[in-house]
Amino acid sequence: MSLRWTITAPAYDRLSRGSEEAGVREMRQSLLADATGRVLEIGAGTGANLPHYNGSIESLVVTEPEPPMLRRLQRVVHEHTPDAQVLRAPAEDLPFEDDSFDTVVSTLVLCGVDDQERALREARRVLRPGGRLLFMEHVRSDDPAFARFQDRMNWLNRLVVHCDCNRPTLTTIEAAGFHVSRLERTTLPKAPKFVRPLIVGAAMTSG
Repeated sequence: MSLRWTITAPAYDRLSRGSEEAGVREMRQSLLADATGRVLEIGAGTGANLPHYNGSIESLVVTEPEPPMLRRLQRVVHEHTPDAQVLRAPAEDLPFEDDSFDTVVSTLVLCGVDDQERALREARRVLRPGGRLLFMEHVRSDDPAFARFQDRMNWLNRLVVHCDCNRPTLTTIEAAGFHVSRLERTTLPKAPKFVRPLIVGAAMTSG
């Protein structure tokens, strides 16, 4: 068990409340309206997405690697989606067969995984041909000067919220074999300046 998540988990929802109320909640709702069929959500955290899944989904599996977060996730699942399956698993090592899901959901996750390339390869593996990755992730800025500012401040982001704010996540999604079909570049509201660049969209596997 990670000591840092034992400390962070109780405060996580409180720390993110300002951003959620300033627009992230609406972003989640809009993004998840496109979730269909058999759905897998990786790094589900404390379950912020769960109220936004609709009747278009056939089944829902949510994973979370950190036990302190997993306990909170299980309580939210019981309240909002009691039919969902909850598993402890890292995004880099998903315990599912190939082509198991129609949709994989990743929101504010790929900044914090240990191996982003491997996590995306796993997402692609478990998706059926033509399946979709729905993502909302903060990323490295396209502006070189701002990106250098993110590099300088990344140590603080890692210390406080245990993620890297300066990853070229969109490039990594495409390199993993996904075709980006929809993309919005926006900002994470009520967040420190160096973590604000945000991408929201969908990507498809081949087939």
